[in-house]
This record gives sequence, structure tokens and C-alpha cells, in this order.
Amino acid sequence: MASAAWAPSSVIVTRPEREAKAWADALHAQGVRCEILPLIEIAALAEPSVLVKVWHAVPQHLAVMFVSANAVRFFMAARPDHLPWNACRAWSTGPGTRAALLAAGWPADLIDSPDETASQFDSEALWSLVAPNVEAEVKRCQSLNLSADVQQPSVLIVRGADAHGQLAGRDWLALKMEAAGLQVLQTVAYVRQPPRLTLAQQQRARQAMSDGSRWLFSSSEAAQFLLQACPDLILDHAKALATHPRIALKLKQSGWPCVELVPPGLEAQAQSIKSRP
Repeated sequence: MASAAWAPSSVIVTRPEREAKAWADALHAQGVRCEILPLIEIAALAEPSVLVKVWHAVPQHLAVMFVSANAVRFFMAARPDHLPWNACRAWSTGPGTRAALLAAGWPADLIDSPDETASQFDSEALWSLVAPNVEAEVKRCQSLNLSADVQQPSVLIVRGADAHGQLAGRDWLALKMEAAGLQVLQTVAYVRQPPRLTLAQQQRARQAMSDGSRWLFSSSEAAQFLLQACPDLILDHAKALATHPRIALKLKQSGWPCVELVPPGLEAQAQSIKSRP
């Protein structure tokens, strides 16, 4: 278990609370001293019923791409009873989302996800895996001249939005799929919003900027929310760990002076953290 008390010079896990606790417990089991300070709050849609209509089209898609475990959780919760759906493929960018799909009952042989030993869990890794099948399906439809009975193959992306309804995440994969000849549809399944930090959490955030603690970021949005919640933070001696080069770059652009890359996978990440002075 991650320590309940604030511990100086530890790793601070910043994922949403549900994922943060599980990740911190797993790191702790690997010998990493850590604590949690969730910096992204996950909330349901104000009108989740809008997902029901989206669900009825799922069997028609080539695949449904889930951007996160939360996308799986909220979208699956909205599934109408007795709807046949699991002949459709599901795409995920990492093992956490794949595990959520399996837990929700999606057949393992219909899930496309980078191997757990992959160097990165991102859109690029997923696309390299599914691109050959996409190309084959697009060619098959083109050979049929897209007759009235043959629709352009489509993929549904299930993702989150910010508190203002703006889609969260990158458009790289959507653009790649469109260029390959797919119709890309997107739906919002949950809301990502800034956390409401307690006074104790704010005090810990200030302390962690100079006591040797390392902030573990798997999302640059979490770092953005931290600075919004504590605008008086001084980053001069802050240390961060980033799970992707894009996150590291955004942290540096935001003024973090010490940013180091760590692998996204749990075991490799734990070993990387423990090897650092």
C-alpha cells in the first residue's frame, strides 16, 4: 500500500484517483516509495443517455478505439441491455485500457493493443499494429466500389472531454485513419476536470517542489491542472518523471527544470525509478 502520510523525497503519482491508488500500490510492491496526489478528476457526463444512441451503431463499425480505461468504464456502463456488440474489434493504446476491456467482457481475441513489453503505449504504437488490417479492409470496400450495400469502413473513438466540452487528447490517430480511407467518428464518454485540492494537499505540493520528491506524470494535463490549483508554486527545484517524450517536452515548456523519462510499463518503470539516485 502507498503510505497514507506525506513522505518527503518520494514519487508522487498524479493519475486520476481510481488509477492513482492502484498504480501507487503496484509501485510500492515493486519497492518504490510513493504517494498519491490525483491531479485529474474524472466525472460522468451530465446526460450519459446520449451514449445509448451511439451504442446502437457499434456493431456497424470496424472497431471502437478507447483512449483510456475510463473511456471503457463509462462507455460500457451506458450499453443498452441485450444489444449485440462484441463482434466488433476494440482498440486500446495500453495494457490498462486492455485490462478494462477484458474486465468489461470484451473478447480477448477481438482486442488490438500494443504488447505489454512495448517501448511506448501511444497512438503510434497502436497504429503500427492495426494499419495492415485497416488497409486490407479499405481495399476490400474499394474493390466493391462502395455500392449502396457497402458502407465506408468506420472507427469510433471513445474519449474524454474537458469541463467545457472540448475533446481531450490528440488528433494524430484520427487524421491517420482518415488518410487511410476510414470514416472516423468520435464520442465523449466522460469529463476530465481540475481537482479540488485540500489545504493539506496544496501544502504538500509546495513542499514537494523542493524536498527531492519526483512528480510522476502520465499526462501533461495533470501538470497543467497542478499549476492551476496551486498558482504560487515555485518550480526552480522541482523534479518530474514523464512517461512519454511529448509529456516531457510540455513539462519543460511549462518551466519544469528537471524532467526525466521513465518507461510507461509498471515493472520497467519501477526499475527505472529505483535506479535513480
